[in-house]
Order: sequence, then structure tokens, then C-alpha cells
Amino acid sequence: MLIWILIIYLSQVAVQSQYYSKSLPYHPKPVKVTNLHFFFHETLSSKNPTTVEIAQVNIPSNHNNSSVPFATLYALDDPLKIGSEHDSEVIGNAQGLTVLAGTNTTDAVMYVDFGFTSGKFKGSSISIFSRNPIREIEREVAVIGGRGQFKMATGFALLKAYFINDTNVIIEYNVTVIHY
Repeated sequence: MLIWILIIYLSQVAVQSQYYSKSLPYHPKPVKVTNLHFFFHETLSSKNPTTVEIAQVNIPSNHNNSSVPFATLYALDDPLKIGSEHDSEVIGNAQGLTVLAGTNTTDAVMYVDFGFTSGKFKGSSISIFSRNPIREIEREVAVIGGRGQFKMATGFALLKAYFINDTNVIIEYNVTVIHY
């Protein structure tokens, strides 16, 4: 009897509640294409590194054919600069995570937010989430989103290794962003 009373009560609640929605006409904004060019400066080891290892799985070396340990996780906060020189103007920073995901290669999967802190795009950012074959000199990664002037962004970034040594990495970025 109690079950029947509960069923009748719940059916009345469903009947008495109504969904309200007001449809508005859709007026799409024109699509914009923006080309960005900057240099990503990474410092691996010094008194003030911009990229640090935060986790590494314990796998015996005979199961890992890569020169870099599989499943190593890095956090980064790297400056974005106009030029490749160390004293170039800083226009933003790249913050995110990179995990080395290849057991037989040095492929990384990166999630990085490129935030611009000066210039025309100050306060805006683009997000990259993509496989990154870090040992290749030239490569392409996917832009999957953005904020500020880059709302609903898609696109791609062409990366080119500009300078690499034991402590510093400089990557040239040519980014094509499609946004509204």
C-alpha cells in the first residue's frame, strides 16, 4: 500500500513540474583566424627551473627501451617570449603538464595552457592537448580551446626545436587559431 501511495505522489510531482525554455534565434559570429608566433623557453635544471619532474613510475629498465623513463610526469611554467634570445620580451607563460607516454619512443602527451600577459591578446589563452613527439625537430600539435579573445578556439601549432642543450630548450611556435 505504501508503495502505491509513493508512486501516485511521485507521478503528481512529475505532472505538476514543467520545463521552461525560451528559444532565441542563432546569429553566429564570423570566424576569425589568428596566426601567432612566439618562442617557448624551458629551463630544465638550474636554481630556478621552469619544468620539474613531479612523478615517475618505478619500472625496471629492461622494460623501457627509451632514453627517458616511461610514465614520467612533469609540471611546467615556462615563459613565452617574442624572440629566441634569453633577454627577449616576455609576452606570456605556458603552464601545464607533460607525461612521457611512449614505452619505446620519447613521445609525450601534453596539456598546456598558453596565457598571454601583454600585448593585443593580454588576458587570453589557448589550450593545447596533444601528442608531442619531442625528439622530432619539427612537429604539429592540436589547439583544443581557449579563453578571452580565443573563445571556442581550435587549430594547430607547428613546433620547431630552435635550441636544445642539457639545461635549456627553446621551441619556436607558429600557431594558427580559429576562433570567434
